[in-house]
Amino acid sequence: MKLSDRLLKRGLDLVVSIVGIIVLAPLLLSVGIVIKLTSPGPVFYRGVRTGLYGKPFRLMKFRTIVQDAEVQGGPSTGLDDARVTSVGRVLRRLKFDELPNLFNVVIGEMSLVGPRPEVPQYTALYTGDEKLILTVRPGITDLSSLHFIDLQSHIGAVDVDANFERLVLPEKNRLRVEYVMNWSLLGDIKILARTIARIFLSGQKSSGIH
Repeated sequence: MKLSDRLLKRGLDLVVSIVGIIVLAPLLLSVGIVIKLTSPGPVFYRGVRTGLYGKPFRLMKFRTIVQDAEVQGGPSTGLDDARVTSVGRVLRRLKFDELPNLFNVVIGEMSLVGPRPEVPQYTALYTGDEKLILTVRPGITDLSSLHFIDLQSHIGAVDVDANFERLVLPEKNRLRVEYVMNWSLLGDIKILARTIARIFLSGQKSSGIH
């Protein structure tokens, strides 16, 4: 990606994310209050992820799991995982838990579109072309996010970490590499539009709207 492309992408990230935070402020506040009232623990989950050039950062999401959930199990949550709160299940279905990622974008740790950030234990295993994934900012959404938008259905309820590593991670990494090697601003806009459309349709289905 050329320097001019990086600057253009960064400019778009800043404008859209700042406007998004302002417009969504009432929703962000409301979700935060609901989480605080229904589950002990912090409003935000700030897990460590690997960012640009391998630098670790704290991913900001609304907390959808019980406090200290990482002590109780692995990094993946499968179907009917007891660590996910009742409010968390709704937030995950609507993808509202990812909205605080916009703050990571403003800070410069993430982009609106880019390889979805992974935990260090998996990025440490990158080889060959997979290392290209770390040459761009991770994103809120990408090709792998669209492909695995209902991730829990792919990894099931038993041996979820092993299933993720065997059934999901290789394809995720392939799609992440494909994104980096074929990047274009138009491609980013298309991925963003597809993501919004998928979330909207998913919300309609869960609400019984046809």
